[in-house]
Amino acid sequence: MATIEEEVIHWWKDEKGESHRNALRLESEPANEQNGFPRDGVITIRIMNSVAQQAIKLSPDEALRISTQLLSIAKDLMNQKRQMWNHHGD
Repeated sequence: MATIEEEVIHWWKDEKGESHRNALRLESEPANEQNGFPRDGVITIRIMNSVAQQAIKLSPDEALRISTQLLSIAKDLMNQKRQMWNHHGD
């Protein structure tokens, strides 16, 4: 049974001014035992819009690699903006 951990909703308007919804959802399934052996849990990244949805299942190791990269990129982008604000005041 999957648990929804987080969901990010993004609303946007097309050229006609009609609103559309995109969502990114993180789901997790707990570790379990199969045939007497422990198995890792699974992290699912699901992207949904009003027409379709797509998902990818990741191992905990894969999820950690991606999360580390996302954290690094996000910090870099936030620092770029800070630097722009600092130069903006000069």
